[in-house]
Amino acid sequence: MLDNVRIVLVNTSDCRNMGSAARAMKTMGLKNLVLVDPKEMPNGQAQALAAGATDVLANAKVVSTLEEAISDCGLVVGTSARSRTLPWPMLDPRECGAQMVKEGVEYPVALVFGRESSGLTNDELQLCHYHVAIPANPEYSSLNLAMAVQTLSYEVRMNFLSHQEAQYAEQAASKEAEPEGQEAVEGEEKYPLVEETERFYQHFEQSMSKTGFIQPKHPGQIMTKVRRLINRARPDGKELKMLRGILASIDKSVTK
Repeated sequence: MLDNVRIVLVNTSDCRNMGSAARAMKTMGLKNLVLVDPKEMPNGQAQALAAGATDVLANAKVVSTLEEAISDCGLVVGTSARSRTLPWPMLDPRECGAQMVKEGVEYPVALVFGRESSGLTNDELQLCHYHVAIPANPEYSSLNLAMAVQTLSYEVRMNFLSHQEAQYAEQAASKEAEPEGQEAVEGEEKYPLVEETERFYQHFEQSMSKTGFIQPKHPGQIMTKVRRLINRARPDGKELKMLRGILASIDKSVTK
């Protein structure tokens, strides 16, 4: 499951922070590092700070945009210390670890960290299903990038170990209690990946522009509020297809 956890660093300005982040990841059993439009590529300084985690650094994937980094993820959590005009679904670090482990057994999941000086932009945060804030000392809440990566990676690992323990206990109990020949119960419908959700948002905006509900020249915050609503509701794959079907029926009515 830990192989499905992706640490994404956006527009990092100091490559030494990449090395320290790689070290923080490896101590917690994580190895998938993605660098989005880094200001400089990892060099000898980054390798020195990575210490025994140079393999994580060497295998890091470099992409141009956050969209590219998370398109195949089913869950994306962005780090944010600032309050927003439009509140987003929030997790504390422990809840974040639990959610990553719960969904990481099904598909890739991503923890996104922003720039050292300014964090993630509003547009980048809107690509995330949840935001997470580390409840540091309000009188001195300065955490460097590697510290934040270490803190949240630790919560992922602790939840993973607890989940693993519970699974072993459950398997042992089911072997004793389950009669032979019992059919497996059908699993729950999976959540859609980011690329599928983004296609829904594009479809929604196009359909609402056709009806006149969204004015292309003055769109306001409609799409931001729609993203917040969908992220809060977390529709599964079938539900999202149903919503796309509703939009398709609206498109047909508008073009008649």
